[in-house]
Amino acid sequence: MSLSTKGIWKVITASSVGTLIEWYDFYIFGSLATIISEKFFPTGNPTTAFLATLATFAAGFIVRPFGALVFGRLGDLIGRKHTFLLTLVIMGGSTFLIGCIPEYKNFHAAPYLILLLRLLQGLALGGEYGGAATYVAEHAPANKRGYYTSWIQTTATLGLFVSLLVILTIQNTSSKEAYGDWGWRLPFLLSILLVLVSIVIRMKMNESPLFAKLKSEGKTSTNPLKESFGKKQNMKMVLLALFGATMGQGVVWYTGQFYAQTFLLKTCNLEPTQTNTWIGIALLLATPFFVFFGWLSDKIGRKIIMLFGMLLAIFCYRPIFTAMYNMSDIKQKQELTSEITIRKILSADNPKDSVIFKTTVATYSDHTKLAQTEKYTQETLKPDNIKLVETKKLVTLDSSYRLKLISLVFILVLFVTMVYGPIAAFLVELFPTKIRYTSMSLPYHIGNGVFGGLVPFIATLITVTPGSNYLSGLWYPICIAAVCLVIGTLYLTNRKHENVVDDVNE
Repeated sequence: MSLSTKGIWKVITASSVGTLIEWYDFYIFGSLATIISEKFFPTGNPTTAFLATLATFAAGFIVRPFGALVFGRLGDLIGRKHTFLLTLVIMGGSTFLIGCIPEYKNFHAAPYLILLLRLLQGLALGGEYGGAATYVAEHAPANKRGYYTSWIQTTATLGLFVSLLVILTIQNTSSKEAYGDWGWRLPFLLSILLVLVSIVIRMKMNESPLFAKLKSEGKTSTNPLKESFGKKQNMKMVLLALFGATMGQGVVWYTGQFYAQTFLLKTCNLEPTQTNTWIGIALLLATPFFVFFGWLSDKIGRKIIMLFGMLLAIFCYRPIFTAMYNMSDIKQKQELTSEITIRKILSADNPKDSVIFKTTVATYSDHTKLAQTEKYTQETLKPDNIKLVETKKLVTLDSSYRLKLISLVFILVLFVTMVYGPIAAFLVELFPTKIRYTSMSLPYHIGNGVFGGLVPFIATLITVTPGSNYLSGLWYPICIAAVCLVIGTLYLTNRKHENVVDDVNE
């Protein structure tokens, strides 16, 4: 059962607008991770504060499987439409409230409230994606299921693009002082307006025809969780979907987009506005390939495209990230690294007379080094006067590097489009209609929320561990993608529409 071409585009538009807004809400947190670490966490150690922010960001991913269970069950019991209308309200409300929380210096409970709202965001997104993908797939003709569902796949990257666009617009239309004081809150507060628009659109949507038919015939599941995970055959498909597809797809997605951004800003120390602008251009140029690979999967199958994307990522990540890192080593005398040593010499007679020596050894692109030692007494060590933390000079790349950086990020996102474009159709086709929302949501959100969502945090943590280098963090996504590639190659079927049976008459 499917709609006319006009009808299917109404379905896709209504589903995609809401899903894009939810992705915007979810990723605005990651796009503003640096300033969030400064505003909502203790400022004594910026590295610790940034890692705490990434951990809070990751917490939203970790709870996504629980959202998949809760809202997936609702979706299979009461319907697709009302369930992902509820997730939209929860997501939008949580994002808006993040923009209202006072800073840590005025409100020490801020980190805990941020974590709570981030968890609500994760729960909401856990119920959103499965509903939107299922809703579109159940309207689409079988021979174009990959093509039509791939439009939903564009919303994740477009949500990230919109978040960057909003941030850059606010940065460029306000002074640095105004942005640092209150302007950074506007992307969060704007969410409430976007959500209201999407609610109006979704209220006009009809229920999925396949689910509506099942419901009218009294064939809906009475216990979606038990049927999804209590039956051996279905549980086998859930595990295969996780370890043979979504696990690898998740790490490729978050390495190619979020970790790449974190790497450029924190490891390469590139200037944020310039970097985010170029990343945004690359995202926009690569987005049509979600649709291309979704369309291609209807012709040659889902498996071959997804696994080839993982294979390319495994072998290309290190050369690409090396090339990005080397761009910060421009021929001008720009600082690449700073090694800081703190020595505290105590006075035997009076500890208040202790002296602290801060030695900074800067290494430059021409391999010269410059050592500078600063002396601080207890009086000059007041928090308002000096912070003994590592500071690096931001690197602004010459415009001649624009095309190269955009091209490298574009290639990373191209890998993302290969693994992500066909996966909605792939997951929908694995499971029967009456438990589809629940069954497909769990492996998707474990693969993306846990394995993928932890990429920025784990990779950054590995990178700052003593004895590691700037490429060390890549071993996490490379190893996960490699395991998934092997399992997928051995056990996945190269599905396309010819071997999919519509089960509405079960």
